[in-house]
Amino acid sequence: MDPTTSRTTARPDLPGRPAAPPGPGRPPAPLAPAPAPAGTLGLARGSALYVASVLGTGVLALPGLATRVAGPASVLAVALVLVASVPLAGTFAALAARHPDRGGVASAVRTALGPTAARATGYWFYLGVCAGVPVVAVLGAEYVVAVVGADRGAVPVVAVALVVVPALAVGLGVRVAGAVQLGLTTLLLAAVVVVVAAAAPAASAERFTPFLSEGWSGVGSAVSLFVWAFAGWEVGTHVSADFRDPRRTIPAATGVALVVVGVAYLALQVTTVGVLGTGAGTGTVALLDLARVGAPGAGPVLVGVVAAVVTSGVLTAYLAAFANLGQALARDGDLPRPLAALSGRGGVPRRALAVTLGLATGYLAVLVATGLDLEPFVRVHTSSMVAVYALGMVAALRLLPRRTPGWWLAAVAAVLTGVLLLLAGASLVAPALLAVAAVVVTLVRRRAAHRPSDARVRGR
Repeated sequence: MDPTTSRTTARPDLPGRPAAPPGPGRPPAPLAPAPAPAGTLGLARGSALYVASVLGTGVLALPGLATRVAGPASVLAVALVLVASVPLAGTFAALAARHPDRGGVASAVRTALGPTAARATGYWFYLGVCAGVPVVAVLGAEYVVAVVGADRGAVPVVAVALVVVPALAVGLGVRVAGAVQLGLTTLLLAAVVVVVAAAAPAASAERFTPFLSEGWSGVGSAVSLFVWAFAGWEVGTHVSADFRDPRRTIPAATGVALVVVGVAYLALQVTTVGVLGTGAGTGTVALLDLARVGAPGAGPVLVGVVAAVVTSGVLTAYLAAFANLGQALARDGDLPRPLAALSGRGGVPRRALAVTLGLATGYLAVLVATGLDLEPFVRVHTSSMVAVYALGMVAALRLLPRRTPGWWLAAVAAVLTGVLLLLAGASLVAPALLAVAAVVVTLVRRRAAHRPSDARVRGR
């Protein structure tokens, strides 16, 4: 146990009973229901945050990429990942509803497995998953640049511009961010409906044969791609303390998001295959090609709007999560203490947000220097996400009351997460290095904690 973080003194921003790591041979008691914090998010804004965190930039690139590797069977891949998302989403909803805290999954891991595991979980999300921020911005910028016909050299500038509104919204507090998110999500869903409805009449059943044109290995590849599309359920755990009634609202918002996201991705994939066929994966802007088929004049403009909206929505959700987690990690001593400061009446973690933006800027600079090669950043993002999922499921199995619906969902999700770890393979090097960093921090802090007593002994 890390002696510098083993105290169980209750903190005002950590609702519920204090969380202490389990003793030797003694499993932790199930999380006691926490009193509802004075949050401001209701079902509508909360659902919008969940939808935006999951129905993200995947709508821009993944329908075409999945068709390239799996052919018509990419539709099956979407359905499989959607089914697999149910236990993951349900588990995170159960954890967030019972234990709302800015630290999200890391706080649950701290209670179940101790401070070092929690520190690793926090680093995976704050430092590893954050590698996806420039990816999101660049994907949106690629679409905008393609629509307006600008030179690709403008992509980094547009990417930075797309971060401005989300950063300001999060900096002004969750009430403003939630309102912005609700508007952005509404626009996104409306745009997706318009694109699908306009292009669907051009679909042909012949493009769905042969269905398994790339075999089952192609379906597996498409499934691994759609992990990016359906990742994001853990984001809600970091804003769980901002809900008015977490016990009721979080499960309801999760259910709404599952239905909305599932229908949207299935409709997009079916339309992409039916309209574009195998040609869907030949370009980088499949949704733009789909819009051009359905509405040659207004379609490209609509897709440009979709790109800007979806990018802003995803970044708003993730920046809020990163800022809250950074504040919680600093509060618990895993990051520099000054980042734990909160600003304004709403307790906005602006210092942690500023560090998040600085980190994302550094990642973007590396991305630009390497020729906008997104793949390494996507791999760091997804492998770190899977690592968070893995410890999150272990924590859920230890903390949720046994044989409850949430516990059974966690059991199923733990098996599915094991499969995702196998698929991640060599990409797990990044989270492994961050885990080593977490262990090093633990050792350094233990040594520092014992140093004063050693000095007193020598002085006698």
